[in-house]
Amino acid sequence: MIFYKKLSPFYNLAVFYFIISFLLRIVLFFHPITQSSFTVLDSLKIFSLGLISDFFVFVLASVFLWLYLIFISNLKYDKPYGYIILGSFIALFLYIASGKSIFDEYGGALPRIILIFIGIKTALFALLLFLPKWRDKIRFWMFAFVIFLYVVLILQNGLSEYFFWNEFGVKYNFIAVNYLIYTNEVIGNIMQSYPVVPLFSALFLASGTVTYFILKNSGDFIKEIPNLVEKIKFSALYIVLFAISLAAIPMFAKTENSKNVFVNELQSNGLYKFYLAFQNNKLDYLKFYKTLPNHQAFANLREQFPTISGENTIRTISEDSLENHKNVVLITIESYSADFMKAYGNKQNITPFLDSLAQKSLQFTNLYAAGNRTVRGLEAVTLCLPPTAGESVVKREDNKNKFSTGAVFKQKGYNVKFMYGGDAFFDNMQDFYSGNGYDIIDKSSFSPEEITFSNVWGVCDEDMYNKAIKVMNAEAKQNKPFFNHIMTVSNHRPFTYPNNKIDIPGDIKSREGGVKYTDYALRRFFAMASKQPWFQNTVFVIVADHCASSAGKTQLPLDKYRIPAFIYTPNKKPAQYNQLMSQIDLMPTLFGLLHFDYESKFFGQNVFKADYKPRAFIATYQDLGLIKDNVLTILSPKQVVKQYDLKVKPSAGVAPEFQVLYDEIPVKTERNDLVNDAISFYQSASYLLKEKQYQFEDLKAKNKKLYAKLR
Repeated sequence: MIFYKKLSPFYNLAVFYFIISFLLRIVLFFHPITQSSFTVLDSLKIFSLGLISDFFVFVLASVFLWLYLIFISNLKYDKPYGYIILGSFIALFLYIASGKSIFDEYGGALPRIILIFIGIKTALFALLLFLPKWRDKIRFWMFAFVIFLYVVLILQNGLSEYFFWNEFGVKYNFIAVNYLIYTNEVIGNIMQSYPVVPLFSALFLASGTVTYFILKNSGDFIKEIPNLVEKIKFSALYIVLFAISLAAIPMFAKTENSKNVFVNELQSNGLYKFYLAFQNNKLDYLKFYKTLPNHQAFANLREQFPTISGENTIRTISEDSLENHKNVVLITIESYSADFMKAYGNKQNITPFLDSLAQKSLQFTNLYAAGNRTVRGLEAVTLCLPPTAGESVVKREDNKNKFSTGAVFKQKGYNVKFMYGGDAFFDNMQDFYSGNGYDIIDKSSFSPEEITFSNVWGVCDEDMYNKAIKVMNAEAKQNKPFFNHIMTVSNHRPFTYPNNKIDIPGDIKSREGGVKYTDYALRRFFAMASKQPWFQNTVFVIVADHCASSAGKTQLPLDKYRIPAFIYTPNKKPAQYNQLMSQIDLMPTLFGLLHFDYESKFFGQNVFKADYKPRAFIATYQDLGLIKDNVLTILSPKQVVKQYDLKVKPSAGVAPEFQVLYDEIPVKTERNDLVNDAISFYQSASYLLKEKQYQFEDLKAKNKKLYAKLR
């Protein structure tokens, strides 16, 4: 047999993989979310370098196929080898089944998975050993299954990359890694968002068809099993390619250096992007980013916080008026972009209630979300610090007893609760909020009769608000003020909600419907709350957790971080605050409006204070941005710093304070002062978390004890 035919399983699968990758790039290239135009050079780079990356990634991904093929032989079934090998398999199976194997030390599902795998291997080996007449047929169907599995995974990955792009406008990133952890919610979301049965039926039908043609052209490998010399030859070739691929893939990833983010994303290989996201889920700022000496970083912070000293952000917040211990209800709205609202240019009338409520509130017109995930929004309003690199503090192991808004309220004698219509286990919310002194009300707290509608994310917003009213009525009888943080769920794919509530049916599953139903549920909540005795003594803070989409043609597109935020106080005169501010400033500003005196570690500030200097923080899990003086400064791993001048792109009929679109133009001359500001904020936040200096402690009590000792 000609040697190259021995490689037929590899090159036939490789050709199929390249075809799928090429078609995927074509589809994503012309996808509506790909808001960019490409030069001829960009296009050549996307498809040529992308193909080369695909080749090397396929070489690595085919390692399991290589291992499977080199162990195909008849020799191992001859006496006595076959019986020895079978005995070894049985002994290994019994060892793992005993419950005392090394795998049991890891706990979880790992021992069971390995036990099932070894059990299948043992059974198949026994069949091939004791049924020599059926060996060829059994081996053929095993070979067919392996090829089919590769074909399914290639097609499945192509579909997954498409749907991920459809949602986020990028190849796999840190979010995809998180999705693997929360499989129940993610699989449920997919089941409710897409026609899964037709989709997977088509997937398996296509996979079977492709497998049939690959088998026709690769069957020689099974008919004439390569001898030892031939296996050594193609193994040597494969090992060389494997080694080259290990070096080449990171090298080609470095060519993804276009100023147009879409060029880099389309050129990249999704599987390698997933690997990078998995590898980089924890980023040590001091190792990966541009730094300053620590003392200099904190010295720079004194320009923003004049009263701090040393390497900390501790300062005394004092007000001239008496403290006002009103109840506070903080509502963070899922995936709510500013441009859903009428004032920001939306003409669909999908937020009629919030449009009207904004006119009665203190409205913050120029506020930016800290990140593009719910956990980043929760982190911002709870911990009031910039979004540090890697995973959100909410999901880190060291996430308890932090200096939080809840801790400040507790010092003031408030009952503190976090309310969520879903399972608070998701995104580690249960662990984070309970570990920071919040009582938790989630779906598990609901009785069956309290749930009128739910989807994979949890109960609908109406049900959550009904529950919240009951809880607050009970709290109001305790003669203590309450702080309740409510996280909504309805404005999230699959965008299902009760029918006959708004003029967009819930089973259409449209984002506009999700937005409008969220608005409708808020109107009902305020209608119910206004009838309660505690309403007039309550302040309502409404803010989005993040925007509906983070996709854009720039690294950190400003319009994908602009969110609505306002504070409504019954019978209070409405106002607007139009200066630039961050999501982390919202709660410290509220504390100022309530005239709270407290010792603060927050990076967030009361924006009405004279020493506040307008700035905002926006970030992904690895790109850290500072907006200040109409310049966006971005810190990225490998000590990369980029800066862009921001020029507004006016939208007709929209007031200046509500304009959201900006051109991001690379600066001609670097603003070193702004680079140092960005480094100072992000480095000091990372430092304080790493050194456990952002913990909650009763600072006034600590100072009194210290004073007593000194006396």
